[in-house]
Amino acid sequence: MGVVVPLDDERGRGHNAVAQLQSLVAKDMDDVNEFIRERMGSEVPMIPELASHLINSGGKRLRPMLTIAASRICGYKGSDHIKLAASVEFLHTATLLHDDVVDESDLRRGKKTARMLWGNQASVLVGDFLLGRAFRLMVETKSLRALEIIANAASIIAEGEVMQLAAAKDTSTTEDAYMRVIQAKTAALFAAAAEVGAVIAARAPNEAAALESYGRNLGIAFQLVDDALDYGGRSATAATLGKNVGDDFRERKITLPVVLAFRRGDAEERAFWQRVLQDGDQREGDLEHATQLLARHSTIDATIERARHYGSIAKDALAIFPDTPYRQALIDLVDFCIGRTY
Repeated sequence: MGVVVPLDDERGRGHNAVAQLQSLVAKDMDDVNEFIRERMGSEVPMIPELASHLINSGGKRLRPMLTIAASRICGYKGSDHIKLAASVEFLHTATLLHDDVVDESDLRRGKKTARMLWGNQASVLVGDFLLGRAFRLMVETKSLRALEIIANAASIIAEGEVMQLAAAKDTSTTEDAYMRVIQAKTAALFAAAAEVGAVIAARAPNEAAALESYGRNLGIAFQLVDDALDYGGRSATAATLGKNVGDDFRERKITLPVVLAFRRGDAEERAFWQRVLQDGDQREGDLEHATQLLARHSTIDATIERARHYGSIAKDALAIFPDTPYRQALIDLVDFCIGRTY
């Protein structure tokens, strides 16, 4: 099957991008992490225990780093960006807790999900607790516009979840419909995380719009690569993906590679997709056959090409900012997100 392998220079830029960005925001992220540890505390022992299980599970925290970097690229000198970055991470963590319950996921980043350890009810309720903490932090910044942006993102994410639920296991889903789902589910928080950096720095609307565009298009590219990796990452593992390879297939999710394969396939192939995804009749060897069909119609490569397209839009959005280490790190971050096939 076709597997996307990044060129050596892209691979290097990807690793360097994350290291460079982490280095640039290291001090601020230390403060963010301290805020997170402080604000997820509760007199109810299960809450910090469950929350820390996911928060400390090894994610790169790209979204709060986006808030920090966006505020710094705008010349922000205050401290409220720390609270906004922490609120973004709380919101993201809450959505992961809820997602794992809805998707009935067993693993995240190679570890048992919170729902597997504490149950669905506790996972949902602790997710709600973290949402409350996120909004409390936003209020403390006294930025009504920042509160509006992140609150709107929270609503859009929820809408995206419902949209995905409504379209779940529907092999007739169109590419446009699927793109609307990921723009809501994934890209909305990336966009908000970047945009509030300009807002807290009180920069001009065009700079806030540019960072929103950067975050949104980066988020779309990020999700499309995730979709491809679930079927096409030869070296992808549960620890690097945040889930088991093949989970999308087993959970009968309609993702872009499948949407394209269904459209490009013949009647026999469409019948296969309907059986395994729509009807839920999955048998031994079906996952391997699915990957063969995706390879036959080059849908992994097509998905990555679309990701590259959105990545290019994200890079271009930063053109209005001066050439600084922060801007370069954000540009290179796009290459990392698209080159995550290693």
